[in-house]
Order: sequence, then structure tokens, then C-alpha cells
Amino acid sequence: MAKDLADNSETDRKGPGHVAVIMDGNGRWAQQRGRPRLFGHHAGAKRVREIVNACPDLGVKYLTIFAFSTENWKRTQTEVAGLMRLFRRYIEREARDLLREGVRVRFIGDRMKLDEKLVSLMDNLELLTSGNDRVHLTIALNYGGRDEVTRAAQRLAYEVEQGRLSYKDVDAETLSKFLDTHVLPDPDLVIRTSGEARISNFLLWQSAYAEYEFVDTLWPDFSAGEFGKIVGRYGVRERRFGAVLA
Repeated sequence: MAKDLADNSETDRKGPGHVAVIMDGNGRWAQQRGRPRLFGHHAGAKRVREIVNACPDLGVKYLTIFAFSTENWKRTQTEVAGLMRLFRRYIEREARDLLREGVRVRFIGDRMKLDEKLVSLMDNLELLTSGNDRVHLTIALNYGGRDEVTRAAQRLAYEVEQGRLSYKDVDAETLSKFLDTHVLPDPDLVIRTSGEARISNFLLWQSAYAEYEFVDTLWPDFSAGEFGKIVGRYGVRERRFGAVLA
């Protein structure tokens, strides 16, 4: 199946182990069809399963998706409320399949602003799938890169204040241990759909050396086939991490 999805024969050997996706374009997709924006979000949620299922055959062990940003609260109350219902419904409906398919689910972001029922569902899904290792799916919910670094810095400052850590020990490696993603490898590849060419406050620290792909396809139309082609193209890139390779 991997050979059908990817257009590069070396994907398994050189492909990205961690892919992060900014799933953009749900609202426009719906509006193009004369439907409300929430119709597009429901279509986009269905697309997630296809991409998750494609990951093992493409050699992608970690998939991180941007579901709701700290800035998305600025949207209409109707859309925000609808999205929160969609998140609850997604967890309830997909939990058993995710468990059966070997997917481990984690959530990153600030949970303090989310309602108790949703947080409980998130906690339960993380616990339910904690023994899985086929694919690690991380869902960024009420997440913002600057907010994450700010919260990490606050926790780090508290440790220094309490005398458990010296300011002399604070470096990039130490700070990274306080990030939401401290148990995850940094993304190798970040994909944004819908034709927009910006990173929108997503994984700012972690993506310092990631490769980026900006594609015109709206998220509800983003197929496993297109995902595989992008993963395949990654296999021929030369990553220098700031160095000059001989």
C-alpha cells in the first residue's frame, strides 16, 4: 500500500517519522458548496481518519494535527460551540476504532478553558490508548505556540523559584522538557492545506528545523494519496540543520 500512496521508493528509508498538519480550509470548502462552515468541519473530521490510517504504510510514526487554536475563540459563538460538540462527538465515536487500530492519542494545549465533559473525554481517550504504539496521534486543541512557550517558561520559573533548578541550568534542552510536546520528537515535516502560506502559531519551538509544504487543497479534499506524495517528496530533501554538508 505504501508504494501506492507514496511517489518515492525511498520513503520508508528516508521519510519523515513525524508529520504535523495545519488542517485549513474547512470553512471555505463548505461555503463553496453553499453550506454552513460547520458542515466543512464535519467533513474535515472524517478526513482525519483516512490520513491516520495511511501513516503506518508510509513510515509515519507520529502525526500531530492542529484542531483548534487559542485564536479560534474569536470566531462566532455558534461556530465555536459547534466545534466543541464536534470534538466531543469525535472522541466518543472514534475511541474504539483508535484503540483497535493501535493509535495512541495525546492532546496538547491549554485545557483550562475547555468544558469539563470534553476534558474528561480527552483524559479517558489518552488513558484508553496509552498502550498503543502503531501511530502516535497528537491533537492540538486550544493550542498556540506562544501560549505553550509562555506556560513552559512559567513552570520553569517556578522550579527555579522553589530552588529545584538553578538558573544556570536553564538552556534550550531544559525548556523543551516543560513543553506540551516533551514526550514527542520534533516534527520533520509540517503541511498546511488550503493555499495559505503561514504557520499560524503552530509548534513554533518544535518546528525550528522542520521542512514545510504549503498545498492549495482544502482540508476536506486532502486525500491519503496526496499525503503520500508529499511524504515521498520529503525523502529526496537534504536537511542541513544549519550546517554545510560535504
